[in-house]
Formats: sequence, C-alpha cells, structure tokens
Amino acid sequence: MSDVIEIQEQQPAPDFTLSAIGDDGVVKDGQVHLADLHGRVVVLYFYPKDDTPGCTVEACSFRDANHVMQRHGVVVLGVSKDNVASHKKFADKFSLSFPLLADTEAAVAQQYGVYKEKSMFGKKYMGVDRATFLIDKEGIVRKIWPKVKPEEHANEVLKTIEALHL
Repeated sequence: MSDVIEIQEQQPAPDFTLSAIGDDGVVKDGQVHLADLHGRVVVLYFYPKDDTPGCTVEACSFRDANHVMQRHGVVVLGVSKDNVASHKKFADKFSLSFPLLADTEAAVAQQYGVYKEKSMFGKKYMGVDRATFLIDKEGIVRKIWPKVKPEEHANEVLKTIEALHL
C-alpha cells in the first residue's frame, strides 16, 4: 500500500470520529471525536483484536494504570477493528475503565499507518499493528511506540508522560 501515511512525532494527530463505548465524559452520543479532546493528553493505542491473549494483557495493563493516568488528566483510548458489541463484551469481561473505539473499516488505522500486511502460519492478511500514539493537549503527537510489548507497555507510557511533563 503506497497510500500509508507515516505519522511522525511532533506532527498534528489526524482527527477522526469513531463509534465507541465507555466513559460519558469522553464518549458523546456513542462516539469519540478526537478534536473534542483538545486540551487533554490522549493515549491512543491500536490493538489487533478484543479478548485475545496479548490484547487482553495490554488492555488490563492500561486498566490498571488508568487511575494514575486519570489523575494526570490523561485520556486512554483503545482502537481495534472490532465492533461496538464486541468492545462492550470485552470491556465488561475485564472491567476496562476507558473507551474502546470501533474502527470497523480500519480507516483510522490506515490514517495512522498501523493497518499492515501480516502473516500467520504462512498466510498473508491485512491487520492492525499493535502501536501507541501519545498526543499532547495541543493535538501534537509527542511519542510513538510502533512495536508494543503488551505486558509493560502502560507503565512505559506513564513514565513517558511524566518525563515529558504532560
């Protein structure tokens, strides 16, 4: 795909609106519009699939770090191609306390350059890469984690937020 946009640090985060489940302070009328979060630090993390081992570990680590992030005024947003019903089940099962966004057409994943060709058991397919974007209060991408290890990632993000004084 030659139309993949490679987002760089220190560039504005591409705006989007997606259907979502979660916190009424962030989710308005069943949607999250990134521009509405201007003035708040946003952790936008993309993950492949609800309720799979790595994605569950990553989501639970963000859940466990979320109270500290909320004290900092940080909004955590999880994005995958799963639909809202799947997100609701996933969030309920693991008590996820942050919004999950349904990018069912992978439009936002493509905007952020994380929708890529993958391969499993020799079979090629298109899927969402596990990646995280830290967006400051002005809507500027301050840090990108292109390859994420699910276990310690939330703490790594938290340390970066503190180090950048966001």
